[in-house]
Amino acid sequence: MLETRSIREDFEATVCALARRGVERTQLEELRSLDQERRALIARTEELRACQRSLSKRFPNVPQSEQGSLREELTRISDELANLEPQLTEAELKFNQLFSRIPNLPDPDAPDGMTEDDAVPVSEFGTKREFDFEPLDHLTIGERLGMIDVARAAKVSGSRFAYLIGDLALLEFALLRYTWDRLVAAGFRPMLPPVLAHHAALFGTGYFPEGEDQIYAVEKDELYLIGTAEVTLAAYHMDEILDEDVLPVRFSGFTTCFRREAGASGKDTRGIIRTHQFDKLEMFSFVRPDESSAEHDRMVQLQVDIISGLDLYGRVVDIAVGDLGPSAARKHDLEVWLVTQGRYREVTSASNCTDYQARRLKTRYRDEKGRVRHVHTLNATGCAIGRTLVAILETHQRKNGSVDIPMALRPYFGKDLLVKA
Repeated sequence: MLETRSIREDFEATVCALARRGVERTQLEELRSLDQERRALIARTEELRACQRSLSKRFPNVPQSEQGSLREELTRISDELANLEPQLTEAELKFNQLFSRIPNLPDPDAPDGMTEDDAVPVSEFGTKREFDFEPLDHLTIGERLGMIDVARAAKVSGSRFAYLIGDLALLEFALLRYTWDRLVAAGFRPMLPPVLAHHAALFGTGYFPEGEDQIYAVEKDELYLIGTAEVTLAAYHMDEILDEDVLPVRFSGFTTCFRREAGASGKDTRGIIRTHQFDKLEMFSFVRPDESSAEHDRMVQLQVDIISGLDLYGRVVDIAVGDLGPSAARKHDLEVWLVTQGRYREVTSASNCTDYQARRLKTRYRDEKGRVRHVHTLNATGCAIGRTLVAILETHQRKNGSVDIPMALRPYFGKDLLVKA
């Protein structure tokens, strides 16, 4: 949620900033008009209630001859309040519905553009592997090894599901522990958060209302399956005021995640790159406003260290403002080169959400002067397990169909190769 001051006092600057994200000026003009309407109604309602209280206190002490006119005035005030209160409720509803759909102000340094193709490369890591044989894609490798089965998963659960079998299932947990050890060493407290959340948590993190079509709902219980641990990690301090001396607060949460992939028809239908169910280790930070830019850089560097430590080649890209999620002011992705696709594919992302989520979640801190301020929140992928396994299978495959285990994972996995059982 933006500060309402952005609409009231910095309107033209806000219009210019959000135009970069595709927000029309007319939307913000409507929002400003609704804000003025509701504020006028609030002011008049509060004025009438104050008058009502004052007159009610006076009533027992006035002469009986004056009570009739006073009673008439109280009746008039009550009637006007009865008329205004539904108007105020409707004005508040309209304002909040529109305001909740306005995205965060983009970082001035974030690149212009509206699609993933507008991302700007920042740096590269690792060395691109050259193959002296025709490489296979991850699904072919996994099926030949007997370690990925999408056909039976489709029979059981439908499309975009998979069974991971045998050593590939064990490799997931080697990858998880490898990543988690590095995050814990960097100060991220490990956590296993819930995968079901109330509406307030998804609204607070900015996944509702815009992303509601991507979320699985358990309607009977009024709960939702999360698409990322970001939701329940962020909501951990919802409706709280933290002491400044505990900041930064850093969590690393592992969850199975669920996403409907609405609108993804025909995209990545082969294999396990884009599935409805996937496992992910997530970083989340609560920091002071002056620390969030440095924290974002720190998270990205951690991601580079983790992914490059697996002997993978890729790049860091700065995401264009039009391709940011609603909550993010700045976002960097790590993309790994997949030779069988002849292109880079996202494996991690890191977003600085400034105070946007904190305002919706009401997560604040008390500074050294006693002032209550909103924290800044950041989220970053520690390891997207499925996509990282894809990159390992394709990058480290051998001509005979086996797959080399990256050196960094061997102490956790206990083997040097993936081979058919």
